[in-house]
Amino acid sequence: MIPEETVGKILDAAQIVDVVGDFVTLKRRGANYVACCPFHNEKTPSFYVSPSKGIFKCFGCGKSGTAVGFVMEHESLTYAEALKWLAAKYHIEVKEKEETAEDIARRQKGESLMLVSDFAGKFFVSCLSSEEGMALGNAYFKSRGLEDGTIRKFGLGWAPIDRHALLNAALKAGYRQEYLVETGLCVQRDDGSVYDRFADRVIFPIHSVSGRIIAFGGRTLRSDKTVAKYVNSPESEIYNKSRSLYGIWFAKNEISRRDRCILVEGYLDVISMHQLGITNVVASSGTSLTTEQVRLIKKFTDNITIIYDGDSAGIKAALRGIGLVLKEGMNVKVVLLPDGDDPDSYSRKHTLDEVRDYLETHERDFIDFKTDILLDDAGDDPIKKADLINDIADTVALVPDAVKRAMYVEKCSERFRIDRRILFDRIKDTRGEMLVAERRQEQNRRMREEMVQTMDQGLEKRPEGSAAAHEHGPHLENPFLAPCEKELLGFIVEHGQSPLEFDRDSEFHVDGTPDTVAEFIDNNLAGDSVTFSNSVYRKVYDKYFELYDAGLTQKQISDRLLNSDDKEIAATASELLVDKYVITVEDYRNALTSTGTQLVIFVPKSLLAYQSRRLDMMMKDLSDRLAAAGDNVEEQMAVLEQMNRLNKTRSVINNKLGRV
Repeated sequence: MIPEETVGKILDAAQIVDVVGDFVTLKRRGANYVACCPFHNEKTPSFYVSPSKGIFKCFGCGKSGTAVGFVMEHESLTYAEALKWLAAKYHIEVKEKEETAEDIARRQKGESLMLVSDFAGKFFVSCLSSEEGMALGNAYFKSRGLEDGTIRKFGLGWAPIDRHALLNAALKAGYRQEYLVETGLCVQRDDGSVYDRFADRVIFPIHSVSGRIIAFGGRTLRSDKTVAKYVNSPESEIYNKSRSLYGIWFAKNEISRRDRCILVEGYLDVISMHQLGITNVVASSGTSLTTEQVRLIKKFTDNITIIYDGDSAGIKAALRGIGLVLKEGMNVKVVLLPDGDDPDSYSRKHTLDEVRDYLETHERDFIDFKTDILLDDAGDDPIKKADLINDIADTVALVPDAVKRAMYVEKCSERFRIDRRILFDRIKDTRGEMLVAERRQEQNRRMREEMVQTMDQGLEKRPEGSAAAHEHGPHLENPFLAPCEKELLGFIVEHGQSPLEFDRDSEFHVDGTPDTVAEFIDNNLAGDSVTFSNSVYRKVYDKYFELYDAGLTQKQISDRLLNSDDKEIAATASELLVDKYVITVEDYRNALTSTGTQLVIFVPKSLLAYQSRRLDMMMKDLSDRLAAAGDNVEEQMAVLEQMNRLNKTRSVINNKLGRV
């Protein structure tokens, strides 16, 4: 368990812009920052970060929270794990009881797999320094021109020839065999025996965006053709190949700074270019580029340069798979290296300035590049030229931005000497077919979701406090009173310690020190012996006053609520502290009177509105009693007398609210 004072230090140190900025590219918009949401696919930014409040909110998918909540959601961590992640980022020492092997086993499965991967990474690094590792693994890395600093930076290692070395070391350290198998570090045969997957190979760890080891790649040094050259970790709960990019942890800051990502193919291509000094480089790790990988890059930049080998295979590769990059709205450029070179070999032969100069002078727009290649193949054949023009038009159709499409049409029209209207017609037809296909996919997706929902209706109701329950908002026992309770709670959470200085002629004026917003609301509710009827709001209310009575400042209380390990409290506080319409509301508020003046007006009105609603509920109950009284005259008279008193009170409240 992390001590409370350490939690306080972590929460005080964590800056929301700094933390979120590690994962997405934020752009300032007024007092806030915006970006495309990292939790769902979108093309127009609806993800807001408020530095002053220390929270984020996506108005597209609805996710919101603090720096801790963001790390929990993005990295699939528990509350305690997210705190440790932030502690490591801000160099805050976390002292807690030492974990045993049994404690580790009880952790969530995902974290257990992460821990096993981390152990394996350290094990492979240590083995590189052994006699066997130096003679084989280290010698190979040196033969590829890698320096000691580079080997350390990327965590390169060696898996011993002994096919049980990692297995035995991990079991001895207290890690479970099932996690070694599930991460793919070990393989279990049909007879139940287990052995190391990566034995007798040099090791390349694969890191997540946050820098945690999630998988490995292993290269054999044997010339035996029956042995696979590369072996990679299989997909697991912590590793999805189509969503991972090799080197993203080391490259993301430079990608954002230079506003460009360079994409290569293999591990050594990335490592050699980083060693040379070009550090905005990542690799798809030998797989075809996926939509998820493109979206990962798009979090940091809209510009991508893809480097291919200059041979015929490289040229063909350049013509395949770029469509999905264009479709995501990325600006794509292509660089072909001289025949016989790849990024690894080329960067080892040349200086930093020479490589940068080559990239700048040989970088070409993808559509221009494709046009030149296809024109060479078409020659003077009119049929081939027609196919070429249709191919280029279909490629242009993938570009989502209408202005960019128009510019490409203009250029292609001049290049092919063809009426631009013909190109526009082809593009229009192609985009129409694309939209039909996308709608069909969306319909199929919705049908699948509806089927799942229909099946879920027959299941037991999920626990109220569970994460699953929060996907659809908190459970409300009294929806009729919920809006008023939420509004009052919002004033408390956001302005609880602000003084309410009423004018002397106000009925709420008191001599001496004025009440704070929190005290004013609490005193009025206590005077009527009222508590919130919805448990989720009552829970946040009680927690607020517990912290208030402990002497914490308003910001400290807000931080504790937002970062509570109780998911209901954290989710509700987050919802209360995020303005629903960031720009509009901010502008509107700035145009009004000061916050203090607004509070003096609206806090009492909110209390009156709450009382009015409670009276409406009471009247409804009395109406039901009256209907149930039947011929009982005595009961009827008692109910009517109560209704008369309530009507008089309701009339007074409505007059104060300006209602008829």
